[in-house]
This record gives sequence, C-alpha cells and structure tokens, in this order.
Amino acid sequence: MTENPGLRERKKRRTRQALVEAAVGLFEQRGYDQVTVAEIARAAEVSTRTFFLHFQTKEDVLFANADVRVDLGVQVIAGRRPGERYLDVLARAMEQMIGDSWDADLASGLAALRVRLAASAPALQARLLQRYVTAQTELAGELHRAYPEELDPVTAAALVGALVGAVSAATLAALRRGDAPEGVRDAMRQAMDLVLDGHRGTG
Repeated sequence: MTENPGLRERKKRRTRQALVEAAVGLFEQRGYDQVTVAEIARAAEVSTRTFFLHFQTKEDVLFANADVRVDLGVQVIAGRRPGERYLDVLARAMEQMIGDSWDADLASGLAALRVRLAASAPALQARLLQRYVTAQTELAGELHRAYPEELDPVTAAALVGALVGAVSAATLAALRRGDAPEGVRDAMRQAMDLVLDGHRGTG
C-alpha cells in the first residue's frame, strides 16, 4: 500500500521535532561543542542518515523554524490587501513572525538556549548572522516587489533592515536579561512599534 501523503508529512514533522528536542536536551546537558550528530540521532531513536534528511548541519537544528518564519512574513507581504499601506502590511508580517517565534521558540525555551550557546560557539554566531541577513534580504525584496512605485530597492532594504534589526536587538537584550517568554515577546512588539511609528508620517 502507498502511504497516505498526509500521514507521511505528519511522521516527517514528528521526526523533525524529535530531533530538535533531543538536540536541545543534549546541548543543555553537555554544551553545544560536546554533542555530535550521531548522539542527537541516537537520542531521537533515528539513524544518522535520517538526521541529514532533515538538517544539513548540527547548528541547523537550533534554527529549525527560521525558514518557516521568514516564509510567513514574505507570504503576508505578497498577499497584501488592496489599498493596504506598506507600513501596515509590514507590521502584519512582523506580527505574524513574532507569533510564530512565540509558538515555536520562545515558549519552549529554544530561543533562550540558542542565545546562550551562541555566546561561546562561533558556528552558531555565524549562523545567526546568516539568518539575519537572509531574512532582511527576502523580506525587503518582497516588499519592493509589492510596492514598486512607492519603494525602490534601497528604501525597502533600509526600512526592513531597521525593523528586523530593532526586533532582533530587542529580542537578544530581553533574552540576555533573563526575561520570561511573555516579556521577550513584548520587547519584540515594542521594538516593532518604535520603528514603524517613526515612519508613519511617510508610509
């Protein structure tokens, strides 16, 4: 019998989540550098080959939701409502991304762990920077495509850079301060409002 596509996708998500949970547990116990891919796979009760079907590298486990989050923001911009101002659609996109961060990373403690580990792991610091640049590039590109008459590529990149930068900086500061997940989410929203409110007169 051919496996139902919906069932296959659910099994794939469960395996992916099991790998994330196994990695997080091992990283918290022993530190990032001391844990191998084989150990993560063993803890999740899958093969090393299965690990690499889901993640390219060990550090990718800690960024399991990053691509999905950026895609959510891009989809909001691409599906803008008729007549919607670019600042308003950008606010909706960022709110969607903050909501996903809450669901996937903040409440679970993954975001806080990522920040703690990155402080002493250069590979994770590099991955954080890569994700930051990728998010800015993809969101700015979609914003320009959505509003080509109002925003040139440089202006779109500057606006998105200011927003993503502010939210990212506020997130890091709140996590390093030890804020509860709700406090981190509030800090993200406050940073978003500070940037967008400062541009309301021109948007």
